[in-house]
Amino acid sequence: MCGFVCLWNINDKTLAEGMIDKIAHRGPDEAHVATLPGAPVMMAHCRLSIIGPEDGAQPIRQTDDMLVANGEIYNHADLRAILGEAAFETASDSETILHLFRSGQARWIDRLDGMFAFVLATKDRIIAARDPLGIKPLYVARLDGGVIFASELKAFDGVPVEGIEAIPPGHLFDSRDGWRQWYRTPQGAATAEPGFNIGHASHELRLVLETAVAKWMVADVEIGSFLSGGLDSSIIAAIAQKVRAAQGLGPLKTFAVGTQGSPDLIAARAVAEHIGADHHEAVFTAQDVVDALPHVIYHLESADVDLVRSALPTLFAARIARAQLKAVLTGEGADELFAGYSYHHGYADDPRALADELTRSLGTMHNINLQRVDRVTMSESLEARTPFLDRDLIDFAQSIPAELKMRRTDPDAPDTTGPTTEKWILRKACEDLLPAALVWRKKAQFDEGSGTVDALSSALASLIDGPVTRQSEGALYERILRDAYVNPDRVLEAAGTWEADRVFAD
Repeated sequence: MCGFVCLWNINDKTLAEGMIDKIAHRGPDEAHVATLPGAPVMMAHCRLSIIGPEDGAQPIRQTDDMLVANGEIYNHADLRAILGEAAFETASDSETILHLFRSGQARWIDRLDGMFAFVLATKDRIIAARDPLGIKPLYVARLDGGVIFASELKAFDGVPVEGIEAIPPGHLFDSRDGWRQWYRTPQGAATAEPGFNIGHASHELRLVLETAVAKWMVADVEIGSFLSGGLDSSIIAAIAQKVRAAQGLGPLKTFAVGTQGSPDLIAARAVAEHIGADHHEAVFTAQDVVDALPHVIYHLESADVDLVRSALPTLFAARIARAQLKAVLTGEGADELFAGYSYHHGYADDPRALADELTRSLGTMHNINLQRVDRVTMSESLEARTPFLDRDLIDFAQSIPAELKMRRTDPDAPDTTGPTTEKWILRKACEDLLPAALVWRKKAQFDEGSGTVDALSSALASLIDGPVTRQSEGALYERILRDAYVNPDRVLEAAGTWEADRVFAD
C-alpha cells in the first residue's frame, strides 16, 4: 500500500517532493523520486511495505519503462509463473503490472486481480489505470501544458492545477490510444429463473467467499481484521481465522471500537470468543470525537455528514490495529452486494429495482464508502483490504437474484430478522460459521452500533452554537474542511453523496 505522484511534461522535482510529502502517511517506510532518461516524466512514491518488503521499492524502472503503483495484485505469483520468473528483478507484486504491459496483449490489464491504481511511463507514452471498483484512488489534473497524477486530492492543495478529476473505476487512460473502460460491473439479477436451486447457490456463494478471503490475505506481513460484531466483519473474521489455522498460524488479531457498553463491543467480544481470535478493543468518548474531527475531515477529503459519522469509528479502529500490524480485512461491500442498508427494505416487493439499485451503488462506492475506508486507514498508515469486493465474488453475487438478498420472511422463524430480512442468502451461506444469535442479529449501522451517534451528539453540542441539526452539523464539517485546505472548493466539488442517482422502488 502506497501513495504516489507522477508529473508528465513537467520538470519540477521540488513540486514532486512537495506533493508526495502531503501524502507521506500512505507510505511511511520509504520514499523516492525518480526520472526516466529520455522521457518527460518524474515519479515520486512513498511506500508501506506489504509484499516484497526487502526489494519492492518504487518507482520501478526497467530499461525504457517506469512504474508507480498503489495497492496489491493478489494473483502476482500466478502471473510470475506465466510471464516467466527470469524477467522479474524484485519480489514486488507491482512489478507484474510492468511485465503484463510489455507482453503486448490487447487486454493485459484485465489479467490483474486485486485492488490497484498505477501510472506507467515509456519514453513517449503514459498510461494510468484504476481497479474495477476504485478501491484505490487516483486523480489527474493539468498544469502548464502537462499533467499530474496523484493518489489523494490533498497532494494538489496549493498547486495551481486545472480540472482535477478522478480516474473512474475500471478505466485506463493511454496518452497514445485514449480512454478505455476495461471493466463494467455486471448487472444484478432480479428474480430466480425456473429450476433455480437456493441450496446450491448458497453453497457456491460460501466457496467463492472463502476463496476471496484467502486470496486477499496474501502478504509478507501479518493480516488482522476489523470486527464490529456485525454480520459482514464477523463472517470475514471467521473465515480468516480458518485460513490462518489451515496455514498453521496463530489466532487472527481482531479489532473493535465503541463507546462504553456499546452493542458492537459486546457483539464483537462474542464473535472473537467463538472463533478463537486474539481480540483487541478500545473505548472512545465524546471528547475523543471532538479531538478526532479535524483529522478525520482533512484526511477523508469530504464534509458529507454520513461519511464523517462512519469515518470516526473507522479511525479509532485503525489506530489500535496499526499499533500491532500493517494490514486488516474489512467487511466493506457486503451491503452493496447483498442489500444490507436500512433503505433496502423498501425494495422487498420490487426485486428489479433492488437489483438496479445495488448495481448503481457498487459503481459509486469509490467516492463514498471506499473513499472513507482508504483515506481514514491510510491516514494511520494501515492497509485495509475488502474481500467482499473480489472480482469473482462480485460476479457471482450479482448473478444471485435480488429477491434472495432482501427477502420477505416470517418474523417468528429462526432464520429471519423480521418481516423482511436483509442479506438473507449471505446469512444462509454462512450460518454455520457463527452462533445463530449473531447470524440473525438485526443490523446496525457502524456509527450507530459503535455508539458513535450518541458520542457525536454530545460532541456537537460543545462545538455548535444553537440547535444541533443535520444542517448545522454539515455546516460545521464544511467549515473544518475549509480551514484545513488552501483550495477547499476542489475537495468539496469532488465529494460523492449517498443518494446521487439512486434507483427508487415502485
